[in-house]
Amino acid sequence: MARHADEKLVSRRVKLPRRVVEKPLRQVGKRLLMALFVLVLTVLLVYVDRDGYHDNANETLDFLDCVYYATVTLSTTGYGDIVPYSDSARLMNILLITPLRVLFLIILVGTTLEVLTERTREEWRLNRWRKQLRDHTVVIGFGTKGRSALQTLLSTGLEKERVVIVDPSSKVVDMANAEGFTGVVGDATRSDVLLRAELQKARQIVIATQRDDTAVLVALTARQLNRGAKIVAAVREEENAPLLRQSGADAVITSASAAGRLLGLSVLSPSAGAVMEDLIQQGSGLDLIERPVTKSEAGRNVRDTADLVVSVLRGHRLLPYDDPHAGPLQLTDRLIVIVRAAPPATPAVTLPPAD
Repeated sequence: MARHADEKLVSRRVKLPRRVVEKPLRQVGKRLLMALFVLVLTVLLVYVDRDGYHDNANETLDFLDCVYYATVTLSTTGYGDIVPYSDSARLMNILLITPLRVLFLIILVGTTLEVLTERTREEWRLNRWRKQLRDHTVVIGFGTKGRSALQTLLSTGLEKERVVIVDPSSKVVDMANAEGFTGVVGDATRSDVLLRAELQKARQIVIATQRDDTAVLVALTARQLNRGAKIVAAVREEENAPLLRQSGADAVITSASAAGRLLGLSVLSPSAGAVMEDLIQQGSGLDLIERPVTKSEAGRNVRDTADLVVSVLRGHRLLPYDDPHAGPLQLTDRLIVIVRAAPPATPAVTLPPAD
């Protein structure tokens, strides 16, 4: 029972992207208006032919009696105190009121069935999502830093279905859902919240929280749950970077120091600052990327490659381009290069055939 209750809680906390934009209350409101319309129509039909009905209490029907008869008839209660006795009244019950009764029940029962079906469908989607999700990316914190990091990853080919957002704000997760991402509402310093994001099966984790102490706790928890994932985190203060690395982060970006250096560089040389900003912005102008060494480049010098090489990654060592040990290049090396950003693909234009 406790496990079943936990699964229900998880279902409420994990929010998958929804295709239906209409709110549930709006759907229920529409059905209630339809049911009310059927009730009013039935009342009018009975009131028009009220002389064809017999009331055991006072033999005649007024408007309130018509409302009462329509209500108990549509709800299939049928006390039998008011009955149609004329041929026209009985014919109207057969041809009109009975179909309206069926329609009324369909509206009421259909609302309940739709709610149950939607809940079952969501449970099925969630279970399928859990089974299929593997080697995905978890972004903790969907603020400015988290969004920018995710945009860069998406520009390199990462699919939205392979991303899970974790944020304590339900509104932020709703915004992520609207953009096509799966979201988890909760405190990322708690292991149960990270387990809802299937972090134990993730390939890479981006920590972009608002506070440095929160980032440290998240890194500790994430590393305990997943020993092999690549964890990249951002901190505001440079003095907290070593603590975050000790907590399990593979790479730490100091946002305040990086912004300060870019500001200082822009003061000394606006052109150099513009180039650095261009490199930071993925997909425009120049891009800084990592790629493997090709067969034609193996055995060559760093300067003999077609791209502008900044560094050579050999094993766990990062060698600058002018390091004597960087060349000759090996097939197992990876290059950090500056390339021209690929222009956005333009849609094909098909001209109509000539007459």
